[in-house]
Amino acid sequence: MTTSPWCAGATGCWCFKLMPERKRIAVIVKGRSEEALRMALGLTLYDDMVDVYLTCTGPEPTEMNLMTLEMLKAMKAGLYSVCEVEDFQLVSEEDMSRTLLKYDVVIPY
Repeated sequence: MTTSPWCAGATGCWCFKLMPERKRIAVIVKGRSEEALRMALGLTLYDDMVDVYLTCTGPEPTEMNLMTLEMLKAMKAGLYSVCEVEDFQLVSEEDMSRTLLKYDVVIPY
Protein backbone atom coordinates (compact mmCIF):
# COMPACT_ATOMS: atom_id res chain seq x y z
CA MET A 1 0.00 0.00 0.00
CA THR A 2 1.24 3.46 -0.88
CA THR A 3 1.80 5.59 2.19
CA SER A 4 2.43 8.93 0.48
CA PRO A 5 -0.57 11.27 0.40
CA TRP A 6 0.64 12.40 -3.05
CA CYS A 7 0.52 9.01 -4.74
CA ALA A 8 -1.31 10.15 -7.92
CA GLY A 9 -3.83 7.33 -7.74
CA ALA A 10 -1.77 4.24 -6.97
CA THR A 11 -4.23 1.36 -6.65
CA GLY A 12 -3.45 0.65 -3.02
CA CYS A 13 -3.89 4.23 -1.89
CA TRP A 14 -6.95 5.65 -0.14
CA CYS A 15 -7.28 8.43 -2.74
CA PHE A 16 -7.66 5.88 -5.55
CA LYS A 17 -10.79 4.54 -3.86
CA LEU A 18 -12.29 8.07 -3.83
CA MET A 19 -11.78 8.63 -7.55
CA PRO A 20 -14.91 8.05 -9.65
CA GLU A 21 -14.92 5.19 -12.12
CA ARG A 22 -14.19 6.15 -15.72
CA LYS A 23 -17.44 6.17 -17.72
CA ARG A 24 -17.90 5.04 -21.32
CA ILE A 25 -19.95 7.65 -23.19
CA ALA A 26 -21.23 7.52 -26.77
CA VAL A 27 -22.45 10.65 -28.54
CA ILE A 28 -24.63 9.96 -31.58
CA VAL A 29 -24.59 12.88 -34.00
CA LYS A 30 -27.90 13.04 -35.85
CA GLY A 31 -27.96 16.73 -36.74
CA ARG A 32 -26.46 19.98 -35.42
CA SER A 33 -23.00 18.48 -35.70
CA GLU A 34 -21.13 21.55 -34.49
CA GLU A 35 -22.88 21.52 -31.11
CA ALA A 36 -22.71 17.73 -30.79
CA LEU A 37 -18.95 17.69 -31.41
CA ARG A 38 -18.39 20.51 -28.91
CA MET A 39 -20.46 18.63 -26.34
CA ALA A 40 -18.45 15.44 -26.95
CA LEU A 41 -15.22 17.39 -26.50
CA GLY A 42 -16.49 18.82 -23.22
CA LEU A 43 -17.26 15.33 -21.96
CA THR A 44 -13.60 14.32 -22.42
CA LEU A 45 -12.51 16.88 -19.83
CA TYR A 46 -13.63 14.67 -16.95
CA ASP A 47 -11.35 11.90 -18.28
CA ASP A 48 -14.26 9.72 -19.38
CA MET A 49 -13.94 7.60 -22.52
CA VAL A 50 -15.96 9.35 -25.24
CA ASP A 51 -16.79 7.98 -28.70
CA VAL A 52 -18.61 9.91 -31.43
CA TYR A 53 -20.91 8.17 -33.92
CA LEU A 54 -22.21 9.82 -37.09
CA THR A 55 -25.48 8.45 -38.45
CA CYS A 56 -25.45 10.45 -41.68
CA THR A 57 -23.13 12.79 -43.52
CA GLY A 58 -20.09 14.21 -41.80
CA PRO A 59 -19.83 17.54 -40.03
CA GLU A 60 -19.62 20.62 -42.20
CA PRO A 61 -15.97 21.60 -42.75
CA THR A 62 -16.18 24.82 -40.76
CA GLU A 63 -13.17 26.13 -38.88
CA MET A 64 -14.87 25.32 -35.56
CA ASN A 65 -15.67 21.72 -36.57
CA LEU A 66 -12.16 21.09 -37.87
CA MET A 67 -10.63 22.45 -34.67
CA THR A 68 -13.03 20.41 -32.51
CA LEU A 69 -12.26 17.22 -34.47
CA GLU A 70 -8.53 17.78 -34.02
CA MET A 71 -9.04 18.25 -30.28
CA LEU A 72 -11.22 15.11 -30.06
CA LYS A 73 -8.46 13.12 -31.79
CA ALA A 74 -5.88 14.58 -29.39
CA MET A 75 -8.08 13.50 -26.45
CA LYS A 76 -8.20 10.00 -28.00
CA ALA A 77 -11.96 10.04 -28.59
CA GLY A 78 -13.23 7.36 -30.95
CA LEU A 79 -14.68 8.69 -34.20
CA TYR A 80 -17.06 6.33 -36.04
CA SER A 81 -19.51 6.73 -38.93
CA VAL A 82 -21.98 4.56 -40.84
CA CYS A 83 -20.96 6.36 -44.05
CA GLU A 84 -17.51 7.21 -45.36
CA VAL A 85 -16.31 10.43 -43.72
CA GLU A 86 -12.73 11.64 -43.48
CA ASP A 87 -11.14 11.05 -40.02
CA PHE A 88 -13.97 8.68 -39.00
CA GLN A 89 -13.73 4.90 -38.89
CA LEU A 90 -16.41 3.21 -41.00
CA VAL A 91 -18.79 0.91 -39.08
CA SER A 92 -21.99 -0.82 -40.11
CA GLU A 93 -25.29 0.13 -38.49
CA GLU A 94 -25.47 -3.37 -36.98
CA ASP A 95 -22.00 -3.06 -35.43
CA MET A 96 -22.85 0.40 -34.12
CA SER A 97 -26.08 -0.77 -32.48
CA ARG A 98 -24.31 -3.77 -30.93
CA THR A 99 -21.47 -1.60 -29.63
CA LEU A 100 -23.81 1.02 -28.11
CA LEU A 101 -25.05 -1.57 -25.62
CA LYS A 102 -21.62 -1.57 -23.96
CA TYR A 103 -21.66 2.14 -23.03
CA ASP A 104 -22.64 3.55 -19.64
CA VAL A 105 -24.28 6.57 -21.28
CA VAL A 106 -25.56 7.08 -24.84
CA ILE A 107 -26.42 10.64 -25.86
CA PRO A 108 -28.31 11.14 -29.13
CA TYR A 109 -27.85 14.70 -30.33
